[in-house]
Amino acid sequence: MSNSSNFRNAIQEAKTHALIGPNVIANALPYVGGGLVLTAVGTYGGLNVIRTNPSIFFPTFIGAMIVELILFFVARNVAEKGNKTLALPLLATYGLLSGYTLSGLVFLALRTQGVGIQGIGLAALGCGVTFIVARQIGSNLSEEDGMALTKTISLGVIALVVVCLAQFAFALFGIYTPSWLEIGISGLGVFLFVGVSVVDFYILPRSYRDDQYLPAALSMYLTYINLFVFILRLLIAINGRD
Repeated sequence: MSNSSNFRNAIQEAKTHALIGPNVIANALPYVGGGLVLTAVGTYGGLNVIRTNPSIFFPTFIGAMIVELILFFVARNVAEKGNKTLALPLLATYGLLSGYTLSGLVFLALRTQGVGIQGIGLAALGCGVTFIVARQIGSNLSEEDGMALTKTISLGVIALVVVCLAQFAFALFGIYTPSWLEIGISGLGVFLFVGVSVVDFYILPRSYRDDQYLPAALSMYLTYINLFVFILRLLIAINGRD
């Protein structure tokens, strides 16, 4: 859920630049794909920990989240400075940690009747379809419409981050969100990150040059990981409601 800082920076860049990286998304895609593969590896590792040593999963999950948050800012800063030699291993580590922290949700999906492996596949398919549609829409937005959508989605994502942090804090004290509210929050998350995916295709070529594909890849990676998470949360909330 680190996309909100990306949005603020991207808006500032887009206000002062026209199209400066027409090929940056194409250059970033192999790294987005690589990051998603590493995330799958991290998720597989996390699932093995849950199944074999469940008592150590929660403390390692908290530790991984803290390191992941720090690593995000460090890796993004290094990538934006163009130090690809250092940025690549940092981003690879970030992808693995992201997968590990995602494994708890995937484990819950696998145990939820009506979701399971088919629900995980559906969430992944939803991300792929969103990419195809968003590319067509976002690449053809006018300047006025693109900036308006970016600002609107940015505000929505910031609000969503606040809500999710509050959910997490309450959960630590054993207070869980009612199923109807979880459905609403997850549905809003899906809607917002579909919007983010459209914004990416508008904003990234105006924020990064063609050789700045690593920070662009990180932004796109975050978009699709978060979209996957909220689709999966929505499926779990719908199928697991009382």
